[in-house]
Amino acid sequence: MARVVHPIEKRSYEILRARADTSALPPWTRAVVERVIHASADLGYADDLVCTEEDLAAGARALRDGVPVVADSAMTAAGITAREVVCRIDDRRAAALTRVLGITRAAAGIRVAGGEVGPGAVWVVGTAPSALEDLLARGPAPALVIGLPVGFVGAVEAKRALRESGLPAVTNKGEKGGAAVAAAALNALLYGDPLEANEEPSQAPGRAPLRGIPGGDDQPPALFPGAPPARPSALPSGAPPARRPAREADK
Repeated sequence: MARVVHPIEKRSYEILRARADTSALPPWTRAVVERVIHASADLGYADDLVCTEEDLAAGARALRDGVPVVADSAMTAAGITAREVVCRIDDRRAAALTRVLGITRAAAGIRVAGGEVGPGAVWVVGTAPSALEDLLARGPAPALVIGLPVGFVGAVEAKRALRESGLPAVTNKGEKGGAAVAAAALNALLYGDPLEANEEPSQAPGRAPLRGIPGGDDQPPALFPGAPPARPSALPSGAPPARRPAREADK
């Protein structure tokens, strides 16, 4: 995606790279790790994030193909400015589900959005662990799940369940997270490396033009139509050197 990189952003990345060596990371992993650190000023994410290059590359391709992007909250959606975002937390149907089922508004919004977008979407959860829990229970068959909810209640458990699900994902192991870092992980797959702004789109990750995403209002009402349930799968293990983020497994 063509964008003008502000000098402050450029300088911020230069400082970041002076403090954390990310040069050995594959391109998409580096883009996600650096943009999350840039959004939070928290170098600890270099050792806390969990993702794989294959999942990130597939997610970036899906975004270029125009798949829907779904967010759990208005705060998460607000951080994603380059794409239309489906967020149904304020939908009257979500309010009704909350009253009838006693679930959180964020979880209800996830259910409503699931009925609109179906399988193959990119899901971005940065606020509510309950939204991530409900998403996993529905079996969304996603292109990618960015699961970085923050909190002392349920966040660690929800993120552990995401890692154990075998779904393509970006997440972390600890309690920290939030709307800003979840949106940052998504934006990294759209923008790529801001210090490579002069490269051709084919050379810099995330710089290919994006097509508009399909509208959601005319989608079938069924929740996650045709999507198989998520099944736990064994993930490869192995801890990377310090400051080499995005471990591919967590025991």
